[in-house]
Parts: sequence; structure tokens; C-alpha cells
Amino acid sequence: MNMPSRLSSASPASLRDDLQAQIHLMQGKRGSERSLPVLPSLSRLLPGGLRPGAAYSIQGSMSLAMALLAGPSRNGSWCGVAGLPDFGVEAAAGFGIALDRLVLVPDPGTSWTPVIAAMADVLSVVLARAPERVAPAEAARLGARLRERSSVLLVLGPWPQSEAVLQVNGYEWAGLGQGHGHLAKQELELEVGLRGSSRRASVDLADSGPVDLSRHRMGA
Repeated sequence: MNMPSRLSSASPASLRDDLQAQIHLMQGKRGSERSLPVLPSLSRLLPGGLRPGAAYSIQGSMSLAMALLAGPSRNGSWCGVAGLPDFGVEAAAGFGIALDRLVLVPDPGTSWTPVIAAMADVLSVVLARAPERVAPAEAARLGARLRERSSVLLVLGPWPQSEAVLQVNGYEWAGLGQGHGHLAKQELELEVGLRGSSRRASVDLADSGPVDLSRHRMGA
């Protein structure tokens, strides 16, 4: 199995240069400014896909975060994950995330915003755990960088001025044995707050293809 690139975040500028060199070697390209696709199981709640330049807040589910990464990744986009040292690459591969186009920065250190901005300069989608606090001015500057670079930020936790807030209120699993097998059902009860409105629906992530979570720590 291909493995993702793991990079240090000692300097946001050097991180950006390393990412550019890595992608150049792989002959990869950033996605266009068109909306990034989501998995079919999520298209009812996000019918327009992920909007370039926007941030999305994900609350209550790592599986949902991986599913949101999977749509663009399956379509050829480069993705990054920051501040999640326990991110499960086996589970990510099970969702269809291309590990050879995935960059991991386990510890952004104290320069969270500059590191995320450096990743957004190069990558189409960045998934990051929300910092304990972020100044409104910092969030605004990062939002401007996202719009400038047409990148998407997925934040695990609350985030100001989010395009949408995706909240998992419950989940149900079926099809797994004792630590092995493929999910026949991975149903999430989702609520999506989008542009002042709210939508609720049950979505089955397993509808988007086989999800192998045999080595994934169970949980939503």
C-alpha cells in the first residue's frame, strides 16, 4: 500500500516549498476553481460539492471528515491533514483516499495558522483539528488565503465564518466481524447548517463503495 508523505512544520515557508517539490515530482496538479466533488452519499446534503475558498466545520465524526476528503481525492486532488497524529491511514485508504496524494503534518506546533495557510497554498483540501482558540483577525486572514488559492479547509471542531457546519447526532454500524471485514452499513444521522438554513438526513457512507475499517478504531 502506498503511504502518505509526512512532513515537519518547522517553517511554514519551507513546508510550502517541500509540498511544491513533492507535488512536482509526482506531476500532480491543483484542482481547478470548480466545486470539489463529494461522495454520492453526501450529495443530498451538499448538492453543490465543496466550494473552493470555503471552510467547513465538522463536529462529532472522524469518519465524516475522511468521507469529505475522499470525494476530492478520488477525483485526483491533493489533500493534507494537519494536527491529527493518530490519523488512520488504513481507514483513509478504505474510504478511497489516495495515499500517494496525501500529505500529513502531525504537529503544526505553535504556528497553526501559518502552517495551514502554507498547506492551502499548494493543496486543494486541508483537514485540520481546530486550535483551542483563534483570533478573529487570524481566521479572517486565513479565509482570504483560502479564497485566493481556491482551497478548501475542513476543520474538526468549531470554526468562525464556516460555509457549513456538519454535525453528527448519531450513527449505526453493520457488517463488521471481530476486528475484520467490510462495512455493509455506516449510517450517520447528519445535520448540516448551510447559509442560514438547516438540513437533516440519514446518510450511509458505505453506499459510496466498500469501506474497510478492519484496522480502524471504532467510533463515528
